[in-house]
Amino acid sequence: MRCSVLQFTPIFRDIDANTEAIVALIASTHSDLIVLPELATSGYFFLSRDEAAQYAEPVDGEHVQAIVNAAHEHGRLVVCGFAERDGDALYNSAVIAAPDMPTRTYRKTHLFYKERFCFDEGDSGFFVVNVPHLDLNLGTMICYDWRFPEAARTLALRGADVIAAPSNLVTELWPRVMPTRAIENKVYLAVANREGSEENGGEVVSFNGRSMIYGYNGDELGREAEIDPKQTRAKSFNSINDIFTDRRPEFYA
Repeated sequence: MRCSVLQFTPIFRDIDANTEAIVALIASTHSDLIVLPELATSGYFFLSRDEAAQYAEPVDGEHVQAIVNAAHEHGRLVVCGFAERDGDALYNSAVIAAPDMPTRTYRKTHLFYKERFCFDEGDSGFFVVNVPHLDLNLGTMICYDWRFPEAARTLALRGADVIAAPSNLVTELWPRVMPTRAIENKVYLAVANREGSEENGGEVVSFNGRSMIYGYNGDELGREAEIDPKQTRAKSFNSINDIFTDRRPEFYA
């Protein structure tokens, strides 16, 4: 199957223009799996809950549904970040959509920096979606989740072949660690990081791009790559050792 991570610069607070751009990217990208950045519909650097709420919508809202419909129309599996409203709760979320399967929503577990002033901590937990027509088991985490090895490990233990990571990354550490997450779990890791800067309240946040698909041995495969999910499923690396069956979780607490 073919995987693409799409790097672009959302316009802060312009949900209409961003959604239009996302739909166009889905239409023009001829890959089976497409991963877009975190909060791709709204931009990122909100400073308050009231501000974020203006650009949040339920998963069946107009803009999210435009993305879901594009995934269905063009036969793509799409993972895209958005600001989600669910009743009184607000989440930094990612929609997971493809033809002939239920739409799912992952809610970011670990909130970074001033996200804590804007969003509720995610309650979806880490889950894996089976995509039969691609023979794929897909897990999702968002940006700062990478700092916690338990996130990728939980997804891998639940059977993920590929972990999609919509992101708005700003540090210089993540390109060192993301390949490690792929190696230690023997999974593909598809990081879609945005680029550009946003200013709010006199503070500027700059995002460093460098989106990448990492192979299960940590190799950089580029922003578009042919991948074989089945290659991740045997977790042995010689005739004796297996990175999952060799685990001794009774000593990890």
